Amino acid sequence: MDRAEFLEVVKDAYSAYYTILPAEEEESGLPLAFRAEYNVRDEQYFFVKSANIWKNEKHEYCYVFSAPAFDAALARECIDFSLREMLPKVKPHKEHQYTNCKVVLIADSLNEETVKTVKKAKFSKSYGPLSTHGYTELLTAAVDLGERKAHANRVGYDLEKFFGKLFALRSEETQGNGK
Repeated sequence: MDRAEFLEVVKDAYSAYYTILPAEEEESGLPLAFRAEYNVRDEQYFFVKSANIWKNEKHEYCYVFSAPAFDAALARECIDFSLREMLPKVKPHKEHQYTNCKVVLIADSLNEETVKTVKKAKFSKSYGPLSTHGYTELLTAAVDLGERKAHANRVGYDLEKFFGKLFALRSEETQGNGK
């Protein structure tokens, strides 16, 4: 599967719920393809809006990197860059549920060391006493287009399912078009 084509599929899938932001030319030199931001505020009220029962906010910042291959050091750099950029955006308060950082590495092929680095990546932080002002977690995934497989850390296990569905959908589309 072509990486540029798969990136467009991923961007299209994320655009349903996320705001897609193009990658800017940066001094970091990392292969950032695009950013995606998800911000939602939910609330429940009793008859009138001034009679609030509860409110909460959820935020997610996704960084999608694309390269022919990632070594463990480059994967770690991408993860660290994403956390450094995302953490200042966290604004904990009593209605804040979570602000998560999602890092996705898309490559034509991945080596075992890179997969281990992605699977072992973790970060978590609670705000306020007993997380009353929310929390932050790091979700990481590495997508191997050659093997058509995704690898994720413990918190990002849903990313493996998500990319598995994208691979299946892409297979159905190509078979349906007679390719």
